[in-house]
Amino acid sequence: MRARDKVAVSALRSTLGALDNAEAAPVDEAELRGVALELSPVGAGATEAERRELSEHAVVEVVRAEAAERLDAADRLTAPAHADRAERLRAEAAVLLGFLDNPGTAG
Repeated sequence: MRARDKVAVSALRSTLGALDNAEAAPVDEAELRGVALELSPVGAGATEAERRELSEHAVVEVVRAEAAERLDAADRLTAPAHADRAERLRAEAAVLLGFLDNPGTAG
């Protein structure tokens, strides 16, 4: 596998995870407190919650945030010993921004 593919795979995997988290149903703090065990839902699927569907704008914002996070982290890695890691973070950000600049293309 080429080095660029590894960078793209790493960036895309973590961004897909971020998108998955963004789609999670919000949990009300009151729901987290004080439900008696005997009142808990029981059975297959009883605790399933419908996930949110993100708009195209929301997806773009999550991808931009992931790219910005990588660029910010790369800027903080100033020691020469971290140059390779900073370069990889910038490359991952470039992959993500490339998808935003050229929708429908792979990198």
